[in-house]
Amino acid sequence: MLDEYRQHVEERAKQGIAPEPLNPEQTAALIKLLKEPPVNEQDFILDLIVNRVPAGVDQAAYIKAGFLAAITTGETESPLIDKIKATELLGTMLGGYNIAPLICCLDDNILAETAAKMLSKTLLMFDAFYDVKDKAESNNKFAKIVMQSWADGEWFTTRQKLQEKILKPLQLKYMF
Repeated sequence: MLDEYRQHVEERAKQGIAPEPLNPEQTAALIKLLKEPPVNEQDFILDLIVNRVPAGVDQAAYIKAGFLAAITTGETESPLIDKIKATELLGTMLGGYNIAPLICCLDDNILAETAAKMLSKTLLMFDAFYDVKDKAESNNKFAKIVMQSWADGEWFTTRQKLQEKILKPLQLKYMF
């Protein structure tokens, strides 16, 4: 799988285009490698799970989220991804299959702070919002932090500001 993907990356680079993200079959193969990483491939396979599996709700994201969720609950292990890193990676998936596991992490003393931080930046919650709300109303300290962060709009106000050299041409263009 690694050799095939490297070849794919090389072929796409020759065409001047980015490689495609991992498909579900490649993601499943990658997860096996993450459980027992080959020598001298640790950095590459970690980069693949972090950067080459699409966020969102496709089948590869489902596989990734399931694997990371299993790490957070202790159902599986990877020598490259501990529970906190798995929680952080779940938080980068934008919404979808990662939401329920992150909400469950709010009840874990070790993972709750990280899960709250990641959920605070997540907007695609849909009805799972009510799960966080219910936890907050049941005095879950970290769910309260998430709810307050959403109320304060921190997902937006903590973003890096546009640089002046980008902003000024945009302002000039739309002023007339």
